[in-house]
Amino acid sequence: MFPSVTRSMTGFASHTGAWDDWSWTWELRSVNGKGLDLRLRLPDWIGGLEAALRARFQGAVSRGNVGLSLKLMREAGAGGFDRAALDRALAQIAAVEDIARAAGRPLAPVRATDLLTLRTGAEILDADAEAALRDRLIADFDTDVLPAFLEVRAAEGRALDAILTARLDEIASLVALAGGAARSRQAVQAQSLDAAVRRILDETAATDPDRLAQELALIAVRQDVTEELDRLGAHVDAARTLVRRDAPKGRKLDFLMQEFMREANTLCAKSQDTALTAHGLDLKTVIDQLREQVQNVE
Repeated sequence: MFPSVTRSMTGFASHTGAWDDWSWTWELRSVNGKGLDLRLRLPDWIGGLEAALRARFQGAVSRGNVGLSLKLMREAGAGGFDRAALDRALAQIAAVEDIARAAGRPLAPVRATDLLTLRTGAEILDADAEAALRDRLIADFDTDVLPAFLEVRAAEGRALDAILTARLDEIASLVALAGGAARSRQAVQAQSLDAAVRRILDETAATDPDRLAQELALIAVRQDVTEELDRLGAHVDAARTLVRRDAPKGRKLDFLMQEFMREANTLCAKSQDTALTAHGLDLKTVIDQLREQVQNVE
């Protein structure tokens, strides 16, 4: 409906409307959620209203805890009451009062305004009038409520786009710096490897070539961060592709954040170099900031 690439799960819209002798207030809001949780508070006597409104959310919203409320009011004295329906309501009230008196629990007197809050009071509307009211409410929701709500989520999504892109740029720069630090430590690694070889030779009277090869290979694997840096770069490319996609992407981005952090943790664990460790810690900080923003993405 809206051309925003990224949409936020946070949104709010309110609207007041009126028709004939009815007036109403809509309030629609959403916050972050793992899935889509729709909670609607509507007058239950308007047949088909809830089903119609739930259908409006399908395809328009995919994630978030969404709450919709409708407060419906009618002008006092309006409507031209159906006398037969009102008589039925009064008869039901009289029967309840008789039962309460017989049980020794008399009820407070019923006021005229109490009748208007009862379900039976709502039934004073005939089927045609109820259908007309329902159609007018749905049209109002389609025209003024849902579009405003989606535009708020889209506007926040556009702001999120800029934040996500900036964080990914930071991560890419840090990966490049970490790669430079890893290359710079090669001389130190060579010295460390030489010392390890000498230690093995000193500890064994007769050097086992297989064991020496295994030890050297293990040392090299423990210090090599090439794969971690390559995977971090691939994750940046994947995240940028997702951010540009005009579709719900929050779940995939959230999973990707876990992969980012796993590689950053491994990089720090294998670093054995002050500069490389510093870049790894900076990476973890920015990745965590990115993860916090991803939590808002639909």
